[in-house]
Amino acid sequence: MVIKQLVYLVALARERHFGRAATACGVSQPTLSAALRQLEDELGVPIVERGHRYNGLTAEGEEVLAHAIRILSECDSLRQSLAAQKGDLTGRLRLGAIPTALPIVPRVTFPFTAQHPSVTLAILSHTSAELQRGIDNFEIDAGITYIDNEPFDRVIAKPIYIEEYVLLTDEVGPFEGRETVGWEEAAALRLCLLTPDMQNRRIVDSVFRKIGRTPTVSVETNSIFNLMSHTGAGAWSSIVPKQLVTHFGQPPGTRTLALVDPVVTHQIGIVVADRDPLPPIVRAIFDSAVSP
Repeated sequence: MVIKQLVYLVALARERHFGRAATACGVSQPTLSAALRQLEDELGVPIVERGHRYNGLTAEGEEVLAHAIRILSECDSLRQSLAAQKGDLTGRLRLGAIPTALPIVPRVTFPFTAQHPSVTLAILSHTSAELQRGIDNFEIDAGITYIDNEPFDRVIAKPIYIEEYVLLTDEVGPFEGRETVGWEEAAALRLCLLTPDMQNRRIVDSVFRKIGRTPTVSVETNSIFNLMSHTGAGAWSSIVPKQLVTHFGQPPGTRTLALVDPVVTHQIGIVVADRDPLPPIVRAIFDSAVSP
């Protein structure tokens, strides 16, 4: 067994196409196919469902794939460790973040890149469930997400900031001249909220359940920018983290009011896989994340 065979297998599982996997690996399709057949012969199990086109992996192939991902991750960690011994931290870091935390990502990435300019970053927007899967499958190196609500498994976590909630609504209306609004009053408005697969939406829904109210949700979106733009259109209100308004500003014609009765806060932090040792790049981004 050689590392290249595992690289080819992971590429095939990702691309789900022999030709695209070969192109991604910089080899010909016959070379990739021959290497995978050799891997099957060495392990004594079928890995790929054979046919005229890619039909997926066998049950044994899925198990081999899981090991291959871990092995390649350890190889990458070894390369980083050897490079770090020379004082040269290089490589590519994949950082995932829940949509509502995207505005604060530079708080983590700026000090990191200032100290490690040779590392490139890929910043990806994911739901919290996608972040958990990505970390478990070694597809994401670190995540920024809630750490006190639906907490992750098998991770090390560090707090970064507290998320607070505000009502973003039309500047002309029943709340004119006020600085706060109750969740019960917000439930009666036409709301634009994130989709139910987003943890922020589940937090908002849980607050309404606790006060015994069902909100009027007329628009759902998985984009924080759609939340802002729909509120700016004047027909909807939205419940958003205060940090979104702080970073992007209020859409023209809107105002923000602090949500009270109850006052709700949640902890946002960085999470990485609970591994020992951590890959140097992962350790570096984790150490770079500090509270303001």
